[in-house]
Amino acid sequence: MRLQAVMVSGSAAEGLLLAAIPLLAVSVTTDPRQVSLINVVGEAPWLLLSLFAGVLIDRVRRTTVLAWAYAVLAGAAVVLAAVTSGKVLSLPVLLVVAFVITSARVLGDGASGALVPELVGPGQLAHANARLTVIDQGVVRFVVPPLTGFLVAVSGGAPAWLAAGCAVLAFVLARRIPSQSVVAATTHPLRDLSGGLRHLVRTPLLRSITINVALGSFAASAGNAMFVLYATQVLHVGPVGYGLLLACLAVGWVASSFVVQKVVDRLGYSWSMRFAQSFGVVTELLIAFVPPWPPLVGVVLVSLTATVLIWNVCSQSSRQRFTPAPLLGRVLTSHRALAWGLTPLGALTGGLVAAHWGLRAVWVVAAGIQAVSAVLVWFTLSPAAFRYAEEAAVAPA
Repeated sequence: MRLQAVMVSGSAAEGLLLAAIPLLAVSVTTDPRQVSLINVVGEAPWLLLSLFAGVLIDRVRRTTVLAWAYAVLAGAAVVLAAVTSGKVLSLPVLLVVAFVITSARVLGDGASGALVPELVGPGQLAHANARLTVIDQGVVRFVVPPLTGFLVAVSGGAPAWLAAGCAVLAFVLARRIPSQSVVAATTHPLRDLSGGLRHLVRTPLLRSITINVALGSFAASAGNAMFVLYATQVLHVGPVGYGLLLACLAVGWVASSFVVQKVVDRLGYSWSMRFAQSFGVVTELLIAFVPPWPPLVGVVLVSLTATVLIWNVCSQSSRQRFTPAPLLGRVLTSHRALAWGLTPLGALTGGLVAAHWGLRAVWVVAAGIQAVSAVLVWFTLSPAAFRYAEEAAVAPA
């Protein structure tokens, strides 16, 4: 699949930038509130731009949107590389770059997700989504975070220069992917926007998934915002050690990818998602209370992302299965707007909790939120709920 080649180069660019920005941030400030502010601003495009990105994805050829997303990413990487190499890096610059990087991800993730059903059949969605997720979050990021740590130690601007090259390559490759032409829209863009949002909210199964992803994203963003401080101040690792811990997250993605299709086939979507969400509570508590030994924390991180992949594959495949093709771009981005729109608030909460009660308290709060989500999953994402969604999808309009 040509999309895989695009994801390798594009995810390498994103991985380099996302791993470098926290390290560059703590070189500017170690105040938890200011560090969390970078995450707040960096996550804001999921809320502010996702709905409009969905309209664009359904109105413009999806490979075109994907290609230009990587062009924007390349521009942000060049700016970050230039200011870092020129020794003029500041918090405001990091805030702007973080916002632009995520804006590019909003377009790129939405376009690639809408492309998958064009390239594979319904029965292969889980397998294809798992493979692309592993490329994005696993194999590439297994190599990239440790590499970023080494590069930052040598030169702060080196990761961004390399990311710019990877993003340009992704732009070129994306332009070569065949994609279905889009029927010219005759309706107002705002009406199109509401169509995708309405389908998401009115479909009980998709609505329940979105609510639970919102809670999980809030909890995860609180921990993610503080993880660089947790690694450097609690675990006492440097840039290379921080990169290796991020690589542990990737190991979980890779390990789970070999069995995710078998798990989903054997347990079904409902029980797979119930298991994944419940195990997330356990891993959050372990991060909060295990001794500060990096190898042990690394094992916990591997376990965490192994189950997160199962959830993500089921979640993404459900939206693709139960959404009409003309609405898919808007439904995918509407989901992200509603589900990931809370991530800036989660990052801010992580900073405030860490400042008042310490870094470990962040994961105690995250575990509590995750527990609420797990309870909702058990009640709303039952096997009967999936059967009802299947029946509704095949029923005549």
